[in-house]
Amino acid sequence: MSSFGFGTLTVALFALVCCSGSDEKAFEVHMRPEKLIVEPKESLKVNCSTTCNQPEVGGLETSLNKILLAEQAQWKHYLISNISHDTVLWCHFTCSGKQESMSSNVSVYQPPKQVFLTLQPTWVAVGKSFTIECRVPAVEPLDRLTLFLLRGNETLHSQTFGKAAPALQEATATFSSTAHREDGHHNFSCLAELNLTSRGGDVFQKHSAPKMLEIYEPVPDSQMVIIVIVVSVLLFLFVTSVLLCFIFSQHWRQRRTGTYGVRAAWRRLPQAFRP
Repeated sequence: MSSFGFGTLTVALFALVCCSGSDEKAFEVHMRPEKLIVEPKESLKVNCSTTCNQPEVGGLETSLNKILLAEQAQWKHYLISNISHDTVLWCHFTCSGKQESMSSNVSVYQPPKQVFLTLQPTWVAVGKSFTIECRVPAVEPLDRLTLFLLRGNETLHSQTFGKAAPALQEATATFSSTAHREDGHHNFSCLAELNLTSRGGDVFQKHSAPKMLEIYEPVPDSQMVIIVIVVSVLLFLFVTSVLLCFIFSQHWRQRRTGTYGVRAAWRRLPQAFRP
């Protein structure tokens, strides 16, 4: 065989291999929407599609309830219902004996609907400590929740929660502070923020009802001594006056009783003994 003929055969074989490879090129599987987030017991629609022109088989795999709404050769449209917990959905298609798939996480969330703020104590002296507590019941996922303790528009404290925290529990944030005179002129409140943007959702916020502290100036020790002395003197005078009134009333009663006793004895004497 001549070198020209061998070269021609080599080119033909290379072209055959390349063409064969192009016919069996990898195809893609897509899921829409890619980020799925719902409230408990809600439903969502999911579309599975492929770039393969003639897939042999395809579908959606899930442990949840699913209904096939519509389909064509390259896509299938499903309704997933009664979603109560986080799960994973799988779209898959088989083309020329090869299977490709795509997965997507379904996140169940519950936004903060109630936020409770407690100030303890509500009446505090300047320089003394008080505690701010914020409680948010039944919210998930907790790892996306942040609680902000506010004085007016100022953030005094913020708290986040780890992924290990169980779902649908009460989230609590506590902060202790020292009372200042200006604290009596500001509202205290709590902001609960559930940020689901990383999972394809929105940012949900809920404020507590505002509360105020009653701030008073502590009484100096010297003034306290004076107050105690004055109160003691007034109490002594009061008790003394009560005792004097009681003594005088008893003395007056005895005098009246003595006069009446003499008259009664005089009347009981026989007429012969009277002068």
